[in-house]
Amino acid sequence: MNPVLFIVICLAGWLNRNQQEVIEYLREEVRVLREQHGPNRLRFTDEQRSRLARKAKRINFGKLKEIATIVTPQTLLTWHRRLIAKKYDSSAKRMGRPRIKICLSDLIIQFAKENRGWGYGSIQGALLNLGHDVSRSTIARVLKRAGIEASPDRRKGMSLAEFLKSHWNVMAATDFFTTEVWTARGLIRYHVLFVIRLATREVRAVGLVPEPRDDWMKQIARNLTDCLGGFLNGYRYLIHDRAPQFSKSFRMILRSGGVKTIRLPRRSPNLNSFAERWVRTAKELCVDRMIFFGESSLRKALSEVEIFYNRERPHQGIDNKIIVADFDKLPTEGAIGAISFSDPVTILFIGTQSRGRITDWNSVRAFFQANERLLAK
Repeated sequence: MNPVLFIVICLAGWLNRNQQEVIEYLREEVRVLREQHGPNRLRFTDEQRSRLARKAKRINFGKLKEIATIVTPQTLLTWHRRLIAKKYDSSAKRMGRPRIKICLSDLIIQFAKENRGWGYGSIQGALLNLGHDVSRSTIARVLKRAGIEASPDRRKGMSLAEFLKSHWNVMAATDFFTTEVWTARGLIRYHVLFVIRLATREVRAVGLVPEPRDDWMKQIARNLTDCLGGFLNGYRYLIHDRAPQFSKSFRMILRSGGVKTIRLPRRSPNLNSFAERWVRTAKELCVDRMIFFGESSLRKALSEVEIFYNRERPHQGIDNKIIVADFDKLPTEGAIGAISFSDPVTILFIGTQSRGRITDWNSVRAFFQANERLLAK
């Protein structure tokens, strides 16, 4: 025999025997690990299954039956078939760029709605300032899907709602509402004038009077624009309807104080919705639940409704926030909670600040009978 061939055969046998000893050791090591793990089933990740399947496909089935210990050869072949199927499965693959996140899409729509003059480039620049690199074509596709036109078309015209939102922090609204008050002269209708700040919803009842004459309205305008505590200080626009009380002289005084008035079209209370909603709130809380005796009682009730509305009531229009949240500054007397709005009727007596539920209904009935003719008028 060729000595070289003999050496090769001996070396191959030694290597095979050495390899077999290594395999036996690894198998024994696996058995020890399984004994420590116990009878619980082994759990594999997808990446671990892939690694075992790739190694198993290079070994024939018979040899695999001899050396496989932690899983059966059939399981390894099943994993291998799944790996092949996943390789040629194109259902999960998408062509083109990946979709942008929903929050980023919402931000693009918000930029377009709040800035009518912004085109795709302006929106792209604003997103870059926030750390988002989005192409112009993606921005155009998002806006088209949301039904928002391109910037040149969005610039045309402006609705009242958009005008209000763009001037939110410098705009207020005003209006009147009326209520009946018992006085020494009988039943008198009082006009209550109030102003509401649109951004914060803060309300101020600025005056009440039986007949709002021009001199009274001019004084109200001076009070509103007074540099020392005027309710419209820092505000530029005041919305009101075409009531004759809002005369030209009233508007001129406001204009001299830096407040421009916006007269709404006739018969359009929906355009002054914030003021109309406060009228409803005031009537539901107080006006429709009380009988007022004298102007002082009406003033007291309105002041307490104002405190409740501005400092205690959450407002849905501003995310259920409270307008003035500093409860340490609340007055110790006259809080709205002192009035029981659940009572059927609550009376504020003339010349006093006290309140009480009616207990002597006979005296109340006699009062109305004595003034029946005034009521008829």
